[in-house]
Amino acid sequence: MKLASKKLSEQCLAKAYIHAKMSVLSAGYADEVAWQRTVSLASLTESDLLRETAWVILSAGMRESIVRRKFPEISSSFFEWESARKIAESANACCLSALRHFNHSGKIRAIAEVAQQISSEGFQSVRLNIAADPINSLRQFPYIGPVTAFHLAKNIGISVAKADRHLSRLALGAGYDDVHAFCRSISEFVGDNVEVVDIVLWRFATLSKTYLPEFLASAHSSGITSDDDHFLE
Repeated sequence: MKLASKKLSEQCLAKAYIHAKMSVLSAGYADEVAWQRTVSLASLTESDLLRETAWVILSAGMRESIVRRKFPEISSSFFEWESARKIAESANACCLSALRHFNHSGKIRAIAEVAQQISSEGFQSVRLNIAADPINSLRQFPYIGPVTAFHLAKNIGISVAKADRHLSRLALGAGYDDVHAFCRSISEFVGDNVEVVDIVLWRFATLSKTYLPEFLASAHSSGITSDDDHFLE
């Protein structure tokens, strides 16, 4: 898809975003949006980091619905993400158990390696490194690459957007060649955090195959009514 010849105005972006957010909330994903709004690096625990890293590793190249269905059993295999040391000490048993539910040895082994790394370095040291240099620190984990690092960063409370295929298409359609700038423009205008903008637009894209033309059409709609104000809260 080619970059649009002209960027959408901030007002048009806001209209399109609010349409997307209304669609997402109406489809039953209010809890997902609320979760993203409350995630914070300051309150990140070792269990949170283990769980979210595993989720991102498993999600790479996979449909979210498949990972969501299998994740409870995988979590059980890894002691419900209770402790990096506990996983590291039983890495082989954890992996053998998880492979019964998710047959991708590379990803499953990578999860165990993350636990071993956190156990070896110490969670507090890992968290300080993430706070100082989020993306480069997260890329030290196996199976975390240049795009998935932003996905993981977003999921642990860093204010970034991930340049996946859905958000990249939306950004290009709106006249942006950078997903982060696209989400930041919406964030600054409507007041939602960048990571909330990301999850709203990503979920919106999963709800309809025609999400891009729908997004662009709503950008040029007649406007935002007073009844829509609460969707910015």
